[in-house]
Amino acid sequence: MSATDSSAKSNSNTLLVLAKISSILDAFSLSRPVLTLSDIREATGMPNSTVQRLVTNLTSQGFLDREEDAYRIGMRMAFWAAPATRGMEVLDVLSPALKALRDTTGETTCFFKAEQHYRVCVAIAETRHALRREMHLGKLLPLHAGSAGRVLLAWDEDLMDAVLRDPLESITESTITSSEDLEAAVKTTRRNGFAITVGEREDGASGLSAPVFDSAAGLVGALTISGPTLRMPLETCEAWVEPLLATAEHMTRLIGGRFPGEV
Repeated sequence: MSATDSSAKSNSNTLLVLAKISSILDAFSLSRPVLTLSDIREATGMPNSTVQRLVTNLTSQGFLDREEDAYRIGMRMAFWAAPATRGMEVLDVLSPALKALRDTTGETTCFFKAEQHYRVCVAIAETRHALRREMHLGKLLPLHAGSAGRVLLAWDEDLMDAVLRDPLESITESTITSSEDLEAAVKTTRRNGFAITVGEREDGASGLSAPVFDSAAGLVGALTISGPTLRMPLETCEAWVEPLLATAEHMTRLIGGRFPGEV
């Protein structure tokens, strides 16, 4: 074998090992932060001997931390990850994921934050469809109508109390105007981890939203998919819950966040 062939084979083997390591690290998530060797083997499809060897090496190098008979992403990874987002605005970090979700669903995706008694669109990836809901950066919307408002209220009790002190304005026939109904809807949102609404703020429009959290498990904002109900009937919204939650979790991970209740 020539030196060139030997070098090419070595590079190929290195890339293969890196791919296997990436596969192991990708098996961990905020919803499954601790995994056993069996869990990792099932998630990656790799042989037990390969998983055991790589996990042992990853643990010795600080990529993974051992927790009795299971493993979690090593704290050393947090140290390495910090420079990746240093100097970048949170929205700059989240923007690629926002666009990816838009491309997956074909509909407009937005990121909302709470401002006073309103929600404001702070980031947007617009649909390429000609027929679309009107939305722009900086647009202020009521908190009691729509899926994003539901999410923002579900993880902010003080904001919820403030909104309930004022009358709930009727915007469409589907808008919630009863304090009791809004409280019930917000509790359901918190229990489910997402919200779906149809026609609450605008007739013939649908939306679904999920929360994104920071490192202190505080709510950063609401990730939203929105569009005309003609293209987004309830069954379509329900089918998009999984990619919505996956993207919200990915965004939370990107900014070093964690979900409430997680250590």
